Amino acid sequence: MGHQELVLDIWSYGFAGTLYGLLTWRLLLRGYWRTSSEPGRRALVVALAASSAWALSLLAVMVLANRWLWTFGQLVDTLRYGFWYVFLLALLGARQSATARAAAWPLASIAGALVGLALLSQTACVFGACETGSAEHFVLLGSMALPVMALVLLEQLYRNADEDARWSVKPLCLGLAGAFMFDLFLYSQAVLLGRADPEAFGIRGVAHLLLMPMLLMAASRHGNWTRRVELSRRAAFHSATLMIAGLYLLFLSGVAYYVRYFGGEWGRALQFAMVFLGLVALTVLAMSGAVRATLRVMLGKHFFRYRYDYRVEWLRFTHTLSGQHAEHGVGERVVRGLADMLDSPAGCLWIKDRGASAYRQAARWNMAISLEFEPADSPFIRFMADSGWVVDLDEYQSNRPRYGDLVLPAWLEAMPQARLLVPLAIGGELIGFVVLAHSRARVDVNWEVNDLLKTAGRQAACWLAQMQVDEALLEVRKFDAFNRTSAFVVHDLKNVIAQMSLMLKNAQRLHANPEFQKDMLVTVESALDRMRQLMQQLRDGERPLGVTLGVDLREIAQSMAQLAARRGREMEIVAVERVMANGHADRLTRVIGHLVNNALDATGSTDRVWLRLARGRDFAVVEVGDSGVGMTPEFVNERLFKPFQSSKTGGMGIGAYESYQYVQELGGRMTVQSRPAQGTRVTMLLPLSQLPRQAEASVRVAA
Repeated sequence: MGHQELVLDIWSYGFAGTLYGLLTWRLLLRGYWRTSSEPGRRALVVALAASSAWALSLLAVMVLANRWLWTFGQLVDTLRYGFWYVFLLALLGARQSATARAAAWPLASIAGALVGLALLSQTACVFGACETGSAEHFVLLGSMALPVMALVLLEQLYRNADEDARWSVKPLCLGLAGAFMFDLFLYSQAVLLGRADPEAFGIRGVAHLLLMPMLLMAASRHGNWTRRVELSRRAAFHSATLMIAGLYLLFLSGVAYYVRYFGGEWGRALQFAMVFLGLVALTVLAMSGAVRATLRVMLGKHFFRYRYDYRVEWLRFTHTLSGQHAEHGVGERVVRGLADMLDSPAGCLWIKDRGASAYRQAARWNMAISLEFEPADSPFIRFMADSGWVVDLDEYQSNRPRYGDLVLPAWLEAMPQARLLVPLAIGGELIGFVVLAHSRARVDVNWEVNDLLKTAGRQAACWLAQMQVDEALLEVRKFDAFNRTSAFVVHDLKNVIAQMSLMLKNAQRLHANPEFQKDMLVTVESALDRMRQLMQQLRDGERPLGVTLGVDLREIAQSMAQLAARRGREMEIVAVERVMANGHADRLTRVIGHLVNNALDATGSTDRVWLRLARGRDFAVVEVGDSGVGMTPEFVNERLFKPFQSSKTGGMGIGAYESYQYVQELGGRMTVQSRPAQGTRVTMLLPLSQLPRQAEASVRVAA
């Protein structure tokens, strides 16, 4: 080591020891030692004091180069880790339930064992027990395990702190994690190389010095460190996984060292092969669902009062039911939600068909399809509906008297992977049931599992019942649309029949008249076209006809005059200029024709009927009026535009409803003014056609 590097090391360890000491003195002045209301206060003071003693002892080693001071520094370093363990464990155990404190005991036991082994091995080295390379390697492994355990405790502390407490605990975790990670790097390098890197060891004090501001900030926020720190099952699982992985890597490095030591010429190659195979094995185990399930069961069984974190389970189940993946149906999401509670890899859902008397397989997940059915009145279904039990098929095979007269159907006995039957009941009715396969890990189906599955089954039953109601409502809407279309078609058929009846009636008088014969052919052709349109409408359903720009309303008015003439009536047409409106020509003709027919029906031969066209600012104005019998204001306001409401004897009450709906679809308006014995005036405002000026000019020239 050069002179400049030695000076840097001396100053860094000196400053680190001094700052650790000043921070300890500051906490003593603030009464940290006298009061113990906040957990971990005294442990923090001792840990900081031990850190100061460790840094100053290494400073003495740098200055005096004394072997005994080096050994003393190593012992103080181990004790320093022990006091930091006590402090972190005190924070983890603060303000927690008895269950959480019980779950922290394994961490405390492992931490104590690591500190004890490290102290024992270092003490043995004092008496000359570390002369061999293997013993020295064991000491380095023990030193490497200390920062690994410290990082595990820090990870658990930060993960279990709520959002409010993380603000205060974050500087502490960052500062200590930086120091412990540097130590882990230092000792892991020493384990691999067989000796510590002098340069890395020398700047260890610099690393602690750079992280000191974090600890100063953490000390200022110490009052909130322990606020609502709770141990969750997920955090316990991750911490246990991390700790097992760390111990496994320590064991692997030790085995690799001995393989290299005793392997001769092949030692280095065998060492790399051993490390590679070990890492592959660790990856496979970490990705194994069975291993993860076994670890969860072990933690829940031995370290927690209750096996499940009900809040987490319920949120996950609800999230699964809500479904973010469109490819998974509702039934499959129900199966997966229940299966995830037990780490079951497969399952299927049986639902009673609406209007049927049997249950059939409606969804499956990693399970074979079944075409069997179970009658709704079978003893198996009656038992599920009456008892509401979660049936454990393993228990059924070993203790059949407990299940009374339950007889399993043949299709269920042919499923060897089946383990549980979860009923889905709502309001005393069995909507269906779920068959779950054996879990990846051995699970004891106790009262807690039964209660969780029954509660989740009720929630799933509500979900499925809502799905069935939605499907039934969709079918009703489809039938409603078909019935509405049929009603419109029947109404139009009635008009065609009335038109043909009138033609036959007039044919008795005018059959020899050439003009009548010409009109009859036109009428028959029009009726035939209308019948074709009705057939098309029935085939395609209630599909709206496209909007055509520039429907000439004056041409429709002229056809209305011909309609009145065929009925032996006269109608006034008031059309000052050509008016073009948006809409479909056939539907607009049908709407205006309906209004004209109603006006003709409501008047006698001497009454007046008129049709007026005008151009407004944004709308085309179509007015159909008569001086006939009229309608009451109550009928106009409450019944006129509702389906199946009519003031005419034999009327269907469809025409006015259809006309009003179509005008609304076009973005127009329809108003009615009527008084009994005075007549009726119906005014429609239809959107004007926005034709280009050139096209509009050509229309005027053609007129």
